[in-house]
Amino acid sequence: MELKSSHTSPVLTDPSPAVNKSRLGIPSSLLPYSQQGASFSTPKYISIPRKKNPGKLDDVRSNGWLDAMKSSSPPRKKFIKDFTLDVAQDDAEIAYCSWMLKYPSALNCFSQIIKHARNKRIAIFLDYDGTLSPIVDDPDRALMSNAMRSAVKNVAMHFPTAIISGRSRDKVFDLVGLTELYYAGSHGMDIMGPVSNAVSGDHPNRMKLNDKQGKELKLFQPAREFLPMIDEVFRTLVENTKGIEGAKVENHKFCASVHYRAVDEKNWPLIAQIVHDILKDYPRLRLTHGRKVLEIRPVINWNKGKAVEFLLESLGLSSRDDVLPIYIGDDRTDEDAFKVLKKGNKGYGILVSSVPKETKAFYSLRDPSEVMEFLKSLVRWKEQEEAECT
Repeated sequence: MELKSSHTSPVLTDPSPAVNKSRLGIPSSLLPYSQQGASFSTPKYISIPRKKNPGKLDDVRSNGWLDAMKSSSPPRKKFIKDFTLDVAQDDAEIAYCSWMLKYPSALNCFSQIIKHARNKRIAIFLDYDGTLSPIVDDPDRALMSNAMRSAVKNVAMHFPTAIISGRSRDKVFDLVGLTELYYAGSHGMDIMGPVSNAVSGDHPNRMKLNDKQGKELKLFQPAREFLPMIDEVFRTLVENTKGIEGAKVENHKFCASVHYRAVDEKNWPLIAQIVHDILKDYPRLRLTHGRKVLEIRPVINWNKGKAVEFLLESLGLSSRDDVLPIYIGDDRTDEDAFKVLKKGNKGYGILVSSVPKETKAFYSLRDPSEVMEFLKSLVRWKEQEEAECT
């Protein structure tokens, strides 16, 4: 079926519809559109021509896209004199210390966290980019260190651990390379998790399979019907941005990303307009912003917060009072997970940031090096606790 354009300007939103009581069944009510006619036959790959007058850019200015791109990617200030630089750094540090009064360091508050964790089962959820690896210009070079990999592996030996990333599940698994973990890619729309009797049953978006070690796992893909659509949009984005130096388009299976970190800022409006014009023909897709990246995703009631809930239920931990989930992430997309844990004081969200940000997290860490130290501290505490019990 060929989807017709709505001929309306795509709006930058992050809708948060009410949670359906049957979270894991993924009924048709999860989708704001009828499932009838949602399937695709042979995908049609199209090339959408650029506007003859891209300098006008009325759409992306009026709908706030450019402002959002700039606010999510603040430019680095340039200073001529060392004295001016020192003053600016001091001011930034003062602002960060003030912010930490509201979102204290998870390292400094480790004893407080452990106090609440006693006699509880901890479950660890981790973002990848900016959390386990540094943010770099080329996303293909965002590699975690061997020391970080060892820290994550040791954590997974003591606690159920999952990585929930905006990257495709296969890609983040290749980057991490640990079989001890559970993986959720495409912002939680592609989950490889444990099999539990609590979520047994047949569903078109869920299937059982075995990994390379023979362990039975469950593959859950609530947006599977969107695969041909995302692939079509990805190909069109590649074609229409190939003339923009520094632009990089990635297919994360259930979402497509346009990175503009290496693009001259004067060309940001052009990238925004290209994405805007393409989305006009796809009313079932929406745009979200990350760190110098535009992400196109299906309009379904699913996000990283829902992925956390799904994994907790798959692990048999969602209905227990003796569970403490901890989610560590650095980006806007992680806020959905922070909200889930903050609601009802279910667990702790930890924001990784070196600058003040509004967040639903409870604690903070400055950078991936502090994330690694926090994970090591968890392992040391757990090993000491086990030694005391023997």
